[in-house]
Order: sequence, then C-alpha cells, then structure tokens
Amino acid sequence: MGVAPHTIGMNKVEYISVTDQADARASRLVKVDEGQEGQRLDNFLAQRLKGVPKSHLYKMIRSGEVRINGGRCAADSRIQLGDQVRIPPVRLGLRPLCAVSAPAIDLSVLWEDEDLLAIDKPTGLAVHGGSGVAHGVIERLRASRPSAKFLELVHRLDRGTSGVLLIAKRRSALVHLHAQLRAGLTDKRYRVIVIGRWPLRSKRINWPLLRTLTATGERMVYVRSDGQSASTILTGLQHVELPALGVVSLVEAKLETGRTHQIRVHCAHAGFPIVGDDRYGDFALNAQAAALGWRRMYLHAWSLQFAHPRNNEILRVEAPQPEGFDRLIAHASSF
Repeated sequence: MGVAPHTIGMNKVEYISVTDQADARASRLVKVDEGQEGQRLDNFLAQRLKGVPKSHLYKMIRSGEVRINGGRCAADSRIQLGDQVRIPPVRLGLRPLCAVSAPAIDLSVLWEDEDLLAIDKPTGLAVHGGSGVAHGVIERLRASRPSAKFLELVHRLDRGTSGVLLIAKRRSALVHLHAQLRAGLTDKRYRVIVIGRWPLRSKRINWPLLRTLTATGERMVYVRSDGQSASTILTGLQHVELPALGVVSLVEAKLETGRTHQIRVHCAHAGFPIVGDDRYGDFALNAQAAALGWRRMYLHAWSLQFAHPRNNEILRVEAPQPEGFDRLIAHASSF
C-alpha cells in the first residue's frame, strides 16, 4: 500500500566531500548490498568516486586495478549481492567540508511504498546536480533520508518542467521500470500551454529528433531526418486569449517515445512554441509574458501510468495542474 500524499520539508541540506584522506592512500574492499545488486560496475564506481572522470574509471578497470572477488572484470560487469569490489586509491582534489544551505522548499509526495517514491517536482528545480547546479531533487532527497540505502531517478524532467517525478527505492524496481520505459509500456502525459490556436482534436506528430551540443556544451535538439524516431500525440483542450499575447492553447501531450526535449521541439517545429520556453520558444512573446507575470515554462508532467515492479498491477500517479496554469487561464477569461 502506498502512503497518502504529504510533504517533505527540506529547509537545510548539508553537503560534504565524499572523498576523505584515507580514500586517497589505500585501496578499499566494498561489499555489494541489496541496493547495489545488478548495477553495472562503471556506474557503481561513478557513484563511489564522484568527480573522477569516466575515462579514468575505465582505465582503472582495463588495467585490472578494479576487481570483483579478486578477479578481473569489465566496465559492463553486473555486480551481485555479496560481491567484494576492490576500489584502488584515487587522489582527488579535496573540497573543504562545509555546510551549504539549500533553498527552503517542500516536495509534495504523490505516492510512496517500499519500492517507489513519486513527487510533484516544482518548476525551476533541477532533478540532479551538475552543469552549474549545486544540488537537485535527488541530492536533497538523499540528504533528507540518510538511512535510505537506495534512491535513484527512474526518469528525468527538464529543470523548467514541473510534475510527476518517479524515484526508485530498490535497484530491482529501477531495473523493472527502466525496462518498461525502453519498451514503451508506460503512459506519460503532460499539460502544456502553447502560443497559437491548436485544434481541439488529437494529432500525432512523428518527427525524428537529432540531439547536438553547442560550442558551449549546451544541449540542443532539432527535427532532422537523420535523427531518432520520436512520436507525440497532441490534443487541444482549450483556447483562451491573453492581452499582448493573443490566443494560447491548453494542450495535452502524450509521449510515445521519450527523447530529450521532445515535446518542446515538436511544439515549436509545428509553429506552436510553449509559453516561457527559453530555448525553443518565441523569445519576444516570452518577454511580454514575463512582463505580465507569467515567468515559468508552461510544461507540466501531470500523469504517469506504469506496472508496479513488485506485483505488475497498473498504477497511475497524477500531479494536479499547477496553480500558475489555472491563474493564466482565469486571467485570460476575465477579458
């Protein structure tokens, strides 16, 4: 049974260096527990040796410095419960131990049981640290639940996207859910507000997407014939008119594939950019929307349906449409 919705208060989070002086001087034998069983060796090492480049981890594995139960192994070796993994000494640039105050925030829990945790991620919060972000949802959850042996993201949401975010509390649950995602067996639906009058009917968009990196390392996605297949079903729900912006549409987007920035790029390429999208949107209209107080990206993951990894029963988790969506529509209706 899952628990009733509640909130997790996280007013302060303390982060310290994961590497200490002893780690740099001697090898360690780490015993694999239930939370790590079935993990790839390279991913296991990346979690243990944060900050070490992947290229160095692979070099250590190839050279035989990393061993499982005394034997040589490969990067894609799967570790098993009770295995002894030898981790050689690694010298990292140590950061001073210091407390870091995280912004005050409450994460609304939509569902929780012994295998899964589903939260309603707010807009503007990254799901994990990196790329200039000190900490995200997963780091805050781990800091707030120090006794939890395993907490891993099942999927990701863009920083500006709000809504249902699923976290696995067991590796077996993570593996099961990843298999469903790869096979397209989940039902992921979003609410989005776009510029323009999207028809009040459903339309399937099948445009392949190519992911690239800019010179500054920023991810950009384009509709390209040599890209990966991508399919989105967009259904118009409502038209409203906003002063200075014109007609906007509330749309439901159902993902049939899960490519990076898929909904954002498909909407923009169709000529209906998402309100507030700072990468693929209409920048002039975004500035006008911000001047009126509408400053978020209007993309919300409102529903996720999947087979529960323990009993295969169908579970549907929903995050209510954000207040910002309702206020924008109500504001338009007042004119």
